[in-house]
Amino acid sequence: MKKKDLDTLKGILEEEKKRIQRHLDDLSDESVEELEGASGDTVDIAALEINQNSILKIGKRELNHLKKIDAALIKFADNTYGDCENCGEHIAVARLMARPVAQLCIDCKTAEENEERRYSDRSADDDGDGFPDEGDDL
Repeated sequence: MKKKDLDTLKGILEEEKKRIQRHLDDLSDESVEELEGASGDTVDIAALEINQNSILKIGKRELNHLKKIDAALIKFADNTYGDCENCGEHIAVARLMARPVAQLCIDCKTAEENEERRYSDRSADDDGDGFPDEGDDL
């Protein structure tokens, strides 16, 4: 991979990390303000609880993305950024530009998704009650 591409990708990751950290700080401040001003009837409290749950979900998602960014930045230091974690081949620059935290090349990612789909299709047929569903072959 060209040094220019690596520098661009590292810059993208560092900017995204800063953006997420600022957003998490803002969410935290917003959450604290809402909780400190909490009062009202049960509808107001229920709405506040729903909002707090939404903030928590967003925060968890962004923390997970932040971990992926940190892992990618560590790979820059190790000189392994852009290498597929499964097969070791180089990940295409276009894929990294679209998803700088990509850990797998497109072939390995496609294979992983196909495998996941195969298992999720199988589990979608089973409702977990241990009995055959109507129309299932006995």
